[in-house]
Parts: sequence; C-alpha cells; structure tokens
Amino acid sequence: MMTEKKRYGFKDILISAFWLLTSAGLMLLLVAAVRNKDSQRCVAVDIHIRGVQNNFFIDEKDVLNGLTVLSGSNPIGKICSSFNLRQMEIELKKNIWIAGAQLFFDNNGVLVVDIDEREPVARIFTNTGATYYIDHGLMRLPLSEKFSANLPVFTGFPTDQIILSKADSSLLQDIRNLSLAIQKDSFCNALIDQVDINVERNFEMIPKMGNQIILFGDAGDIEEKLAKLVLFYKNILRHSGLSYYSVINLQYKGQVVAKRRGAEDITADSIRTLQIMDLIAQQAATQSADSVRIFTDDNNNNTADSTMVLQSIQRDENDNEPIVDNTTPASVPAVIPAKPLVNKLDNKPVQTIITNSRDKPAKPKPRVLMPKNNK
Repeated sequence: MMTEKKRYGFKDILISAFWLLTSAGLMLLLVAAVRNKDSQRCVAVDIHIRGVQNNFFIDEKDVLNGLTVLSGSNPIGKICSSFNLRQMEIELKKNIWIAGAQLFFDNNGVLVVDIDEREPVARIFTNTGATYYIDHGLMRLPLSEKFSANLPVFTGFPTDQIILSKADSSLLQDIRNLSLAIQKDSFCNALIDQVDINVERNFEMIPKMGNQIILFGDAGDIEEKLAKLVLFYKNILRHSGLSYYSVINLQYKGQVVAKRRGAEDITADSIRTLQIMDLIAQQAATQSADSVRIFTDDNNNNTADSTMVLQSIQRDENDNEPIVDNTTPASVPAVIPAKPLVNKLDNKPVQTIITNSRDKPAKPKPRVLMPKNNK
C-alpha cells in the first residue's frame, strides 16, 4: 500500500512540474512579444475615410499631414510605443470636418487610421449674406476651399449668432429635414433651385425654370407637400405651360391652390413645355440611379445641372414653331386633367383650385449668386 501511494505522489509532482515549466515558457514568450512590440517600428499608415463619397472635404493627404505634425515627423519608421494614439485621436477630431477618429497598430506594425467625415446636408445664407453648410447634427460647417457641394440652398436665415434661440434652432431643424426630403426625391431635387425663408419663417421655393413662386409653408407634412408638387407639375403644368401660374400654394391639406397670371402675362408654348418636362424626367431618372451626390469646384454650378434645363426653355425668336396662347378668360375654368390628381402617400385625390388674377404678377425672388471659387 505504501509503494502505490509513493508512485501516485511522484506522478503528481511530474504533472505539476510540467505545468510550471509550460507556464514559465508562456510567460517568457509573452515578455519577448511585448519587448518585440515595444521595439517594433511603424512600417506603413493605412487611412480609411467614411462619410461623403470620394472624400471631398478632407482626404488622405490631409490626415497624413496631421499625423506628421502630431508625431513630430513622418510616422513611418518610428517606434510604435512612442505614439500616443489616444491623444492623436483627440487632436484629429479638432478638425471641423472630422466627426470621429480611431487609431491602432495591427500585428504587422501598420498604423490603421479610421476617420468619420462630416457630411453637409444643406447650404444656408443668412440675412446679412453669411453662408455655411450644416450637417445631420446641425453643426455649422465652413465652405471648403476645394469643392462646393451641390445641395439645396436656403436663403433668409434670420440670424448670424452662434448660440441660437429656441425658435432659430427649431427653424434650423426644419431646414435640415426639408433639405433631406428634397434630395430624397430626384424630381424635386432637379426642380427646386432655391428655398427662401420669409418673415413668417415659412418656406417659399424658386424652381429652376419658370418664374412662379411655390408657397410651401412650414415644415409640416413635408413628404405630402412635395408629392402634391410633383403631381401638379406632371399633370397640370405639363399641359398648361410653365408661365401659366404665378403662385403654386401647397399649404392646404389635400389640395393645391394655383394662382393664374393676368391675361397679358400668359404666353405659353405647350410643345416646348412638354420637351422641358421630359428633360426633367430623364434627369430625375439619372439622379435616382446614381445615389452619389455630385460636387463641383465652381459655386456658380451649385444646381442640379440647371444650365441644360434653363437653355432648353429659352425661345429662339426666329424659329418657326407656333406659339400656343393658353390664355383662358376669367369665366372659363382653367385646364384640368380628366383624371383627378392622386396623392401616392395616402391614395387620396388631390384637389386643384385655380384662382384668376388680374393683379400684377408676383415678382420672382432674386436667386442667390454663388461667387466663383478661384482655387
């Protein structure tokens, strides 16, 4: 019995010794790995930028230059342990166009840099002429020296103050929501040139063609109003002509109220109007297929390719095309399609009310002129 107990105790000793040696070996390997990593040098920098497609406002060169400044020299070749990655992240985020930054070394000594870029969603002009972008979080972003974003332009914002009142902050949120809705609808994005903010803090839209005013009202029921606007353009103006109405009012629930110009102001070419609307439809289809937002380096081109649209409505006075006079006497109803407009949002008919006006036609709002970017 004593012999068996001694053998059993010897086995335990061997097993314990094995595990001790194994643990010691692993500890040595770990220490060696740590020492090796401490002496490992940065072999490359891998930069990833997420946000605006093609990184128009900040690029890899900008990030690499920032890393060079923060590390005191070219990061490549420096010992990995000499980098204060946390502090470098904080410093990088001081760039107004960087929303977030994450830095780490992989097992091969490559410094991986993940950057989240801020994306502008609207361009704003204040009453004093100051201009800036806003992003999804309503942060003000300066104009870029590199590119000008092709975004809806809002004019007449009532203040330049950095700290906004509750009313101004709410208005800024409405601008963001309306701008995103316009960009979401390819037809509206191709149609609307500028959005003015009036003294009642309601929105008035200026289309890219024609000189009518679109009274949008407040930011309530945005999608429904835009759907009514699209229906009106495709079903009414397509037949009556772009110059037939001076005001298109979308503020009423389930209906569009259009104000006709005085008879002396109406000379519409229905054939040319059909060509224009087909052009808009083609452009809308192209924009819908291409979800990448277009940017240009010239602020004067801050429209959805409006030059082509505007040129298409300019009449050649020497051509032989007949001019169709759509003048309708005050006592005769205006042209209304055989089928009622249907709002696709709720499948309810949209009522179109035409009012006659012999008053002076509404004066078109002045369009914002973008200064050329000399760089």
